[in-house]
Amino acid sequence: MPDAIRPLAGADRGAWEALWSGYLAFFGEDPANVTETTWARLMDPAEPVHALGLFRDGELLGVAQYVLHRHTWTIGDMCFLVDLFTHDGVRGRGIGTALVEAVFERARAAGAICVYGMTAPDNVAARAVYDRLGELFDQVVYRKVLV
Repeated sequence: MPDAIRPLAGADRGAWEALWSGYLAFFGEDPANVTETTWARLMDPAEPVHALGLFRDGELLGVAQYVLHRHTWTIGDMCFLVDLFTHDGVRGRGIGTALVEAVFERARAAGAICVYGMTAPDNVAARAVYDRLGELFDQVVYRKVLV
């Protein structure tokens, strides 16, 4: 059976959560703090947050989560690729690339003018995908944690 990429549905919660927990652990985050809210947002059609899953033989192998949003410098929306993650055992086999390209298609269909994302400088696996599909945007990102 060929790979299928589609939006996540309620029945995908368990498989998504297994991937999600590993993804958050990779970045040293606590999934208990955000999992319920994130899933609720992904399932709410009124939210600008979306998730696509890549399935092979019914098994969820990877997820791309993105946000469509307004921007002050453009008329069209922008798309922030927030999260891209796959099962450890399938990294380097095109799953991430297929998911990013699917986000490109969804963003284009929604009228977005670009897709952008970020990752840790030492995240070699993610950077290998992003280096092939986009250009490194020379900006410095600052943040101030408010809570």
